[in-house]
Amino acid sequence: MNKAVFIDRDGVINNDEGLYYIYNVNDFRLNENIESNITKLCKAGFLVIIISNQGGIGKGLYTIAHTEELHKILCEKVKEKGGTVTELYFCPHHEQSGRCLCRKPDSLLLEKAIARFNIDKNMAFFIGDSKRDVEAADKANIKGILVPKNTDIAAFVDSIIKEYGSK
Repeated sequence: MNKAVFIDRDGVINNDEGLYYIYNVNDFRLNENIESNITKLCKAGFLVIIISNQGGIGKGLYTIAHTEELHKILCEKVKEKGGTVTELYFCPHHEQSGRCLCRKPDSLLLEKAIARFNIDKNMAFFIGDSKRDVEAADKANIKGILVPKNTDIAAFVDSIIKEYGSK
């Protein structure tokens, strides 16, 4: 079985200060040391999987192609540092469209990844900047870690690696 760290995108991977929807390349600014933090997790044997709500797609504000372009940039920058983003999952629906099981705080995207990548739930974490991220982690029976928005998550990554990196 694999160990994994799930990470929320907007507010954890990239800075979302002053913007609710991030879809324009010019607005996509990675948070401090995120590429290095992802690389550290990879080198410690963790799969790194991004989980994100992208409700602006459902509202017609931007497209799946916009989202995929930003994800490509992220993966390239992580690769430059020697790491890998295993997979990126996002919910394109908006809550105004009705209930959706893939939109956080529901856990369908986490559960899909756990099954697909044979992840040990006892060795899985979800780093997020909102209550809904932690709620999704709870529903998937993995450890949720609430971090401050738009900050360097190195202390949290180092803590995970220290406790679970050698297992």
